[in-house]
Amino acid sequence: MSQKLIIGLQHFIAMFGATVLVPILTGFPISVALFASGVGTLIFHYMTYNKVPAYLGSSFAFIAPLSLVIAEYGGVATASGGIIFAGLVYVLVAYLIRLGGIKNLEKILPPVVTAPIIMIIGLSLAPVAIDNLTASGGVGVVVGIITLVSAIVTAIFGSNFIKTLPVLIGVAVGYIFAGIFGLVDLGGVANAGLVGMPGFVVPQFNLSAIMIIAPVAIVTIVEHVGDILAIGETIDNPDIISDPGLDNTLLGDGLATIFAGALGGLPNTTYGENTGVLALTGVHDSAVVRVGAIIAIIASFIPKIEQLLMGIPDPVIGGISILLFGMITAIGIRTLVESKTDMGNMRNLIIVSIILILGLGGAVVNIGPVEISSMAVASIVGILLNMILPASIERS
Repeated sequence: MSQKLIIGLQHFIAMFGATVLVPILTGFPISVALFASGVGTLIFHYMTYNKVPAYLGSSFAFIAPLSLVIAEYGGVATASGGIIFAGLVYVLVAYLIRLGGIKNLEKILPPVVTAPIIMIIGLSLAPVAIDNLTASGGVGVVVGIITLVSAIVTAIFGSNFIKTLPVLIGVAVGYIFAGIFGLVDLGGVANAGLVGMPGFVVPQFNLSAIMIIAPVAIVTIVEHVGDILAIGETIDNPDIISDPGLDNTLLGDGLATIFAGALGGLPNTTYGENTGVLALTGVHDSAVVRVGAIIAIIASFIPKIEQLLMGIPDPVIGGISILLFGMITAIGIRTLVESKTDMGNMRNLIIVSIILILGLGGAVVNIGPVEISSMAVASIVGILLNMILPASIERS
């Protein structure tokens, strides 16, 4: 149990920075975001029969519409009402998939489509890692490199159990050196209370707010599929798309988002950071992810812990992120190799190249206040190309 606790702590640390950044940017209560992510993850695991070791954190895709609603339609309470309806969109799509079956989906999403989508998940996060690494100048870069090297050394040369703790040890060593170089400010910890209730908000419903927020779920559903495929490849079980099934993963994500909205929390989504932890540690037991979720719930009631973790310097986060995001990208490459996708086939080259360029080139589409991310655009175009192009295109 003690080992699961320590490994679970890594999942909590991996998701923490991104999960609290969304409420910081949108004005939602940080404590509620933590509480909702923890409970939402437990809901997801229950709905997927504990077969998918995913962690659910705050979704970045909703930042623009949430900010708009908060500014113009009544604040966090009104935005929370829209979040509930976004979750209902997930539930509706889940039941449509359940009625239609999974066989057609497998034809639509072969490795030639899914592999580059998985690669985009990791590569699109690369600038975030580098920005964090360089946030404090040269000293910060040194701290980030120390963090990265510590994690690599742990993963390769550690004993059997120590090898499963590269994130925790890397961040701990980086935190210590950041303190030595004067990059740590613990003033927030000293001023924070020991125990406190999360700042729950009662949702309110406004049709305009709902129409702005709910459609974004269509975009995040596409991203959800990519994340689930990435997790399946990471744990060497691509069949999770049919068992427990995409309908159940979407249902779990939707119910978690509805729960979050009911309390004034943020829409949930599966986190690539935690997929990176799965790949790096080799520990695929979903129980350790649930331990991380429970730690998040507890932390939401302890402001001092919240402040301590918020005090982790950006370069430390950047150093460990290089490894985590790189692991996701490598999983996409492995998917192409292990599926024996013929990259000498011009059709496959076209599909992979267009998905990668659209996904990494920032091909964002805005429809009113709804922003369709470049990953979603790339995924949609890739799916269409796979359906339209003939099975084989010879080189000229």
